[in-house]
Amino acid sequence: MKERIFLSSPHMSDEGYEMEYIKEAFDTNWIAPLGENVNQFEAEFAAKVGSKSAAALSSGTAAIHLALKAAGVGEGDVVFCQTLTFSATANPIIYQNAIPVFIDSDEETWNMSPDALGEAFKKYPQVKAVIVVHLYGLSADMDKIVELCKKHNVTLIEDAAESLGTYYKGQHTGTFGDYGIFSFNGNKIITTSGGGMLVSDNEEKIAKARFWATQSRDQAKHYQHSELGFNYRMSNVVAGIGRGQLKVLDQRVKKKRYIFEYYKQELGNLEGIKFMPSNAWNEPNYWLSSMTLTGSVRPIDIMEALERENIESRPIWKPMHMQPYFERYDYTGKNVSEKLFENGICLPSDTKMTDSDLNKITTIIKGLWK
Repeated sequence: MKERIFLSSPHMSDEGYEMEYIKEAFDTNWIAPLGENVNQFEAEFAAKVGSKSAAALSSGTAAIHLALKAAGVGEGDVVFCQTLTFSATANPIIYQNAIPVFIDSDEETWNMSPDALGEAFKKYPQVKAVIVVHLYGLSADMDKIVELCKKHNVTLIEDAAESLGTYYKGQHTGTFGDYGIFSFNGNKIITTSGGGMLVSDNEEKIAKARFWATQSRDQAKHYQHSELGFNYRMSNVVAGIGRGQLKVLDQRVKKKRYIFEYYKQELGNLEGIKFMPSNAWNEPNYWLSSMTLTGSVRPIDIMEALERENIESRPIWKPMHMQPYFERYDYTGKNVSEKLFENGICLPSDTKMTDSDLNKITTIIKGLWK
């Protein structure tokens, strides 16, 4: 059995930074629920991305949920949500008994189309919040989206789960909106095995999110709860992994960019291939190197050829408005996201891959054009 090449798997630091912080948690017996690693991870992460405050949580999904709650989203409220994304972006809208309206992508960014967003505002002027996603590490066109949200006085939430280390015009994604969320799932550019972060310049809202995330326990000698709470806080051990991983973020971004450029160099001239867009104002982290195919070779052909050699790849996300659970909700756009799903593929982007691995992958793919 050939050793598997993964799409994007956990990559611990060669220096062992993570184990230093984990050992500290064990040595001080601060295993759970909180501790110094959590406090420092929040502070270090906020400083890294340029936000005033951060709350370390159990997942990126939890972060979106609390961002919606902090925005006052409740039963019957409309929330605009990018359709080309993973379901974790949209699910918390339902947790709050709100109504998602899905917004198409544009070809220039693969992310929320400002034109489609503008049309949605005309149809739903009462909208409560907007969730934009920075897909595969590509930033959305934030100037236009921020302008629209400010014009309509609507809370903007950035799902930057896939874009830690990505810049838009020199500023970290996740810091343009009222709230930014990040994920440290096992396949992300840095991982804590599972976990997420909510960031905002509104320090009072972040403090409130921490309160909700610790079961909304009031300041009292006995257990007292005046609000509905959640078990959403990150553990001290997990936060230790995150502190170590944060030290190697820049290395991981550098390798992801190298992988993308390798693919582009080797495959870019093949008929029908078009790589994920790069814009002058965007510095992507290239979390997953992705491309579209419009010729006779289809995404499934590449995926099956790679899988025969024990190499993992996957399709572009299936849009939310096409999902069985969400298809009953409204959608605004021109079906750009549907075309990306139909024609798109995510190539292996594991930062532990060698040039030999990349050569093997590109050789298999090029063989399909002969």
